[in-house]
Amino acid sequence: MIQKIRQSSTSSTSVTNLSNLLVSVTNDNICRVALGRKYSDGEAEGSNKFELMLKEIMELAGTFNVGDYIPWLKWMNIVNGLDARADRLAKSFDEFLSSIVEEHRSRRKQENGSKETDLVDLLLEIQSEKKSSFTLDDETMKSVIFDMFAAGTDTTYTSLEWTVTEVLRHPKIMKKLQNEVRQVAGDRSEITEDDLEKMPYLKAVLKESLRLHPSIPLLVPRESTQDTKVMGYSIPVGTQVMVNAWAIARDPMEWENPDEFNPERFLNNTEVDFRGFNFEYIPFGAGRRGCPGITFAMAVNEFALAKLMLNFDFALPIGAKEWDLDEAVGSTVHKKNPLLVVATPRSS
Repeated sequence: MIQKIRQSSTSSTSVTNLSNLLVSVTNDNICRVALGRKYSDGEAEGSNKFELMLKEIMELAGTFNVGDYIPWLKWMNIVNGLDARADRLAKSFDEFLSSIVEEHRSRRKQENGSKETDLVDLLLEIQSEKKSSFTLDDETMKSVIFDMFAAGTDTTYTSLEWTVTEVLRHPKIMKKLQNEVRQVAGDRSEITEDDLEKMPYLKAVLKESLRLHPSIPLLVPRESTQDTKVMGYSIPVGTQVMVNAWAIARDPMEWENPDEFNPERFLNNTEVDFRGFNFEYIPFGAGRRGCPGITFAMAVNEFALAKLMLNFDFALPIGAKEWDLDEAVGSTVHKKNPLLVVATPRSS
């Protein structure tokens, strides 16, 4: 990502589409962890097809499905072609994942049980040992891999995009963040995991961004397990419950100046965290259905944000009056328009 930004920053007025680069870096990280390769550079076989499938998955995930809310209207998905489109995509992605699993299986046989290098290798190792309490067949394996992409690509990219946007539109915050990152890194051009532990302000910035811009404002639906009453309303057992994490995180009864981007609030109150123990702040959900990828997502975001602040100074493109905050709703709430910036390498 850093090299691509440098290549696009050929002059003091060169405009970089940072949104596209953030999509690539999050997808590449998940591809490397899950599949052992990246697809954004076009070198891997089937790169273009994979990227198109991933894009369509995100589009379908954000499509309103009336049958989910009014079951007797499911027939509308046949008429509008939603079912056919979903079936076609599911078949294509299943074939892609099957080829990946077989490729890894063949390589392991040739190398006589090679050391695990990615998620597919690890799952194949578990499958071959047959020591687990559950059956790990190929279909289950493909479902696990699919979950990583469906839940981890768009959400991670979206949170990172909003974080960078908020930092850039608040110059004092950006300067303070840059000073922290550059002081910790010194003359080095790389960031280590140990470095991140010395950057409390960076972590506070990410927390504040997640508060204002949760990737999924309405969390994964729950279902009531018994009859109950909420504020006088009767909620029967089996009712689908939607949790509005966006509204909770902007509740003026819980947060001072809730619409203001203020990372200091998390420096002053370090006890509030996003892991589901503080119900006024649950961008990743809570309980047994909370996001299992919190640690991975935050590691990607911390490294990416730190490297951006270490290596570049950012400014609005010529002619732009202010940073665009328009939203587009899909599987996540991301920026409607791409984040365009003028990036100046630190060395210059």
